[in-house]
Amino acid sequence: MLKERARFISRLLFLSDILLTILSFILAYWARQFFFSEKFGRLFPLSQYFQLLPIIILVWAFFLHFHKTYKSYRTLPLLREFWDLLKVTLCSGLFLILFVFTVRHQFVSRLFIGTFLIINFVVLCLERGAIRLLAQYVRRRGRNYRNVLVVGTGQRAIRLVKKIEENAHWGLKVEGLIDKYPSFVGEEIEGVKVIGILENISRVVRERVIDEVIFSVPRKWLDEIEEPILACEELGIQVRLAADLYNPIIGRMSLGELEGIPLLTLSTTSQHLGRLYIKRFFDIVISSFSLIMLSPIFLVTALAIKIDSSGPVLFRQKRVGLNGRTFTFYKFRSMVKDAEEMREQIEHLNEMSGPVFKVRDDPRLTRVGRFIRKFSIDELPQLFNVVRGDMSLVGIRPPIPDEVEKYETWQRRRLSMRPGITCIWQVGGRNTVNFEQWMKMDLSYIDNWSLILDLKILLKTIPAVLFKSGAM
Repeated sequence: MLKERARFISRLLFLSDILLTILSFILAYWARQFFFSEKFGRLFPLSQYFQLLPIIILVWAFFLHFHKTYKSYRTLPLLREFWDLLKVTLCSGLFLILFVFTVRHQFVSRLFIGTFLIINFVVLCLERGAIRLLAQYVRRRGRNYRNVLVVGTGQRAIRLVKKIEENAHWGLKVEGLIDKYPSFVGEEIEGVKVIGILENISRVVRERVIDEVIFSVPRKWLDEIEEPILACEELGIQVRLAADLYNPIIGRMSLGELEGIPLLTLSTTSQHLGRLYIKRFFDIVISSFSLIMLSPIFLVTALAIKIDSSGPVLFRQKRVGLNGRTFTFYKFRSMVKDAEEMREQIEHLNEMSGPVFKVRDDPRLTRVGRFIRKFSIDELPQLFNVVRGDMSLVGIRPPIPDEVEKYETWQRRRLSMRPGITCIWQVGGRNTVNFEQWMKMDLSYIDNWSLILDLKILLKTIPAVLFKSGAM
């Protein structure tokens, strides 16, 4: 019954979102007419713009479900819900802009679309905020609560109870605790009474109004909770199993499934597929666009390299990528033809600590090579690596296999994310930092990765290249 009600509410909310999106479209039309018609001219009749509504409804419906905006936000902060709505608006808006300019709807201006997206985001946020206020109002009057039975009396269970009590807006109320031993029945732990034991959980659930049971038990209880879980399942009571069974130092835990098999995932990198897809989408779009726009520079550089010295235009090298995958790495050749064979002769000139080899005034550099390195032009062919999926625009710099073999255990974690053309190391000191600092900067990027961080690094890369900060 509760699941059916949740589905019904989700459908109503979806219908409301679509209607508000249509309303936002109409409001954007009138706002554009009222505030900007004198400066930018009047729009065509509103009826002409209605041909976009079917596309808008389909796109918004897809991204509203793709970003899972109809999951329960009962225990999540309002800002998290607003963030999900912002992702929906941005992704849908980007698709709408691409569609408009692909089919060449000349009557649809960028100002009109921008106005529509802003109004749509604000209206959807007001809707969700109003729903939360209404839910809190109802709960203050003792309604819309879910009665919870917590199985466990240890530190994890008590922490869970405190979280529930501190967040009354979740609409959860702890009815009692369940312990393994009869001697604990009747005792109060942190103000909550132990009302039963594992063996008689079925009777407790039948005698009381319980909406869901949360198992927050120590690891040594895991062999004994199967029957209580099956008993709750037989009674049609929702069951949750607290997954904080371990205390990882770095990794983040998430739940999923593999063909019906529940899996507890421990990962040190982001598992937000939506954000990773957006990152990949922009990698492909920006790299492809850059390859087209920079083609004259590619041609001039290739000719200069050929005229200046013998050897191939491109330097190819095996590099290590995501989780140890090897790939062919491309750069414009900036050194003499036999540079790799000459490396042993200049090992004593290495200016970097650790397994990395860097020489500021490398004698193997050609005249053209010195110039293209100063302005990072030699890095441009890596855009092909990005398009192919070996690399990203932003990530950690891909090492060579010999360097990876010399890594300490903690340093190998930098291979857990797709490598990139630019990174924190390049914009935050580059060759002025030692190897260990470099590794720590890369791990900090992995631990704190976000689309905003990528954008900041890309923006900082431009002055770093122009002013040649730390370049070798």
